[in-house]
Amino acid sequence: MKWRKLGKIFDPTEHRLTNECAQFAQSPQALVFDKFVRIYFSTRSVDPIGGKFRSHIAYVDMAKNMRRVIGVSERTVIELGKLGCFDEHGIFPMNVVRYQGVVLAYTCGWSRRVSVSVETAIGLAISDDGGQTFRKTGDGPILAASLHEPCLVGDPFVRIVGDTFHMWYMFGTGWRKYSEDSAPDRTYKIGHAVSEDGSNWIREEARQIIAERLGSDESQALPTVVEISRRHHMFFCYRQSHDFRQNRERGYRIGHAWSDDLENWHRNDDDPRIDVTAGSWDSDMMCYPHAFECDGSVYLLYNGNEFGRYGFGLAVLE
Repeated sequence: MKWRKLGKIFDPTEHRLTNECAQFAQSPQALVFDKFVRIYFSTRSVDPIGGKFRSHIAYVDMAKNMRRVIGVSERTVIELGKLGCFDEHGIFPMNVVRYQGVVLAYTCGWSRRVSVSVETAIGLAISDDGGQTFRKTGDGPILAASLHEPCLVGDPFVRIVGDTFHMWYMFGTGWRKYSEDSAPDRTYKIGHAVSEDGSNWIREEARQIIAERLGSDESQALPTVVEISRRHHMFFCYRQSHDFRQNRERGYRIGHAWSDDLENWHRNDDDPRIDVTAGSWDSDMMCYPHAFECDGSVYLLYNGNEFGRYGFGLAVLE
């Protein structure tokens, strides 16, 4: 198998977004309709209190040739959390799946901390209008930190296989200061949980299902799973846990693993391989992948440099 890059297909700076959001289109996630593809993404506004970013969810509708923008949402599709709730300061990412006539959204909510920068957990929302707006099932998360996964539960990706909901997600293994004058950095791995109803989950606590390539300090994020020729393929992003923001050699790349049973995963980043392109919008990093099938083709959405500040691109599997 081989990925063929199709280039950047959406730049948020070229469109008028909502809630004063003018930067970032992170973690693109596709919902395929009969005549178009809706791609949800996380964009940012500036919090008037403190001047920090807050992440919101918007979408762009693309023609099925994945080249032409049909329209951009006029407002964000889901409200941020109430004061003190797990998603008070942002939602990033939001994974969508159709189920019994509605669209379920699995959200990663962000809230700020004091000793470290952030805590995350996973929430659930439902859309009754085809994915234009979403209402939360409650103010709290459906999956959060636990005894053996003590921090940073997030990045949900859900597939329904038979009668079982499968969720792949990231869980934090801890925070660490790599030098006395640096802020703490986090490390996280990919885990797995199952559910009969999509709301109540049984997880394999702290079981790291993807082997490391960079050693124990490798952080793995944003898993996405697609079936190709009766085999399950997972794409995810990985990086070093520190000195990754400005150092391109330690920044995000896209990894790959395969499975025949959704339980045991075999890592092979080289087949199919996709890597940075010198002198391009994705020359320094590739991150936040999302694989999906549309009209017989398998596509991969992903972000490039600066964590998706200037949009996302597309590749097709050959």
